[in-house]
Amino acid sequence: MADKLPQTLANHTRWHPPFHFFLMPGALVLLILTIVNIVKHYDELQAWILLLIGLLAPVAIFLIRINPLQAQNRVIRLEERLRLASVLSEPLRSRIGDLTEPQLIAIRFASDAELPGLVEKTLREKLAPADIKKAIVTWRADLYRV
Repeated sequence: MADKLPQTLANHTRWHPPFHFFLMPGALVLLILTIVNIVKHYDELQAWILLLIGLLAPVAIFLIRINPLQAQNRVIRLEERLRLASVLSEPLRSRIGDLTEPQLIAIRFASDAELPGLVEKTLREKLAPADIKKAIVTWRADLYRV
């Protein structure tokens, strides 16, 4: 089996094939087919029941994906605050609370050595997560993302 490429800005987005290429497309096809069915058979109760299922499926599948990501974001936020508290010195350490959750999530990819400069720049320029990731020189992989 070939070795995986090291994680970088270009390849850090995680695609989960069963979700992205099977469940969500299947749920959307189900929704489209139930809408077509309701147009053809608007006077039948079964068509309306199928439409309800067709509406519920994409929402449920979306929540199945989003809820674990939100829980993991909370853990990442805590991990990064602890990491920043141990790496940063004053006055930056006292400004950790000024970083937003999306900024903390993006900063997790930065090496310890570049954290002080990156945090200072992020706070000064109010960098967006995408800009933070672009500013990272030494990428620290996060291979445990859900």
